[in-house]
Amino acid sequence: MPHEEDADIRFFTGFCGVFETPSDRRVELDLGCGSGSYTSALCGLFPESRILAADVMLGRLRKVVRRCRRGHFDNVTVLRVEARYLISRLLPDRSVDRIHLLCPDPWPKGRHRGHRLLTSDFTSQLHRVLRDGGVFHFSSDDEYYRDAVGRVLASSGLFSPCDEAVADLAGIASDFEKRWLEEGKTVPHRAWRKLPLPPPGPGH
Repeated sequence: MPHEEDADIRFFTGFCGVFETPSDRRVELDLGCGSGSYTSALCGLFPESRILAADVMLGRLRKVVRRCRRGHFDNVTVLRVEARYLISRLLPDRSVDRIHLLCPDPWPKGRHRGHRLLTSDFTSQLHRVLRDGGVFHFSSDDEYYRDAVGRVLASSGLFSPCDEAVADLAGIASDFEKRWLEEGKTVPHRAWRKLPLPPPGPGH
């Protein structure tokens, strides 16, 4: 049954085309935004930026809409879309300044690791959609997953570590991070800055 919040959600199921982002504003993407605590904090911190909140779970997105309405934020666009599809198909080249992927499911079992987003193919798509000098921001309480993400990004040659690029976000946390912190876990944050593409080799 439709909810009144659905009027403020962009649905991309079966959508074929490109989702254009504003070229005259900074754009931040909260990828896998959950119920929107981080999204709403970004809206408040950066009122001149366009904040994209993307998730596939409709119930969570309705909570995002309600949070942002309570905060009277008009700089948010809420997207119902699968993360891989958004990054690989919908977003155009050099369209986002900073992408936040915070506390994603680590899929620790070997048979489930194909569900992880941070593969070499996904990394190349992150590089494509980030603007020049753009930043990928990642956090996880899972040490193995953090190390694996670092290895994938390092081996790509497309990013360099730049944790200071998220220093302006030190005071905010996602709902999942708050939960892990309450349980006594640590949730380190890492960031990488987009590098220029290497020159083509001989014969290209």
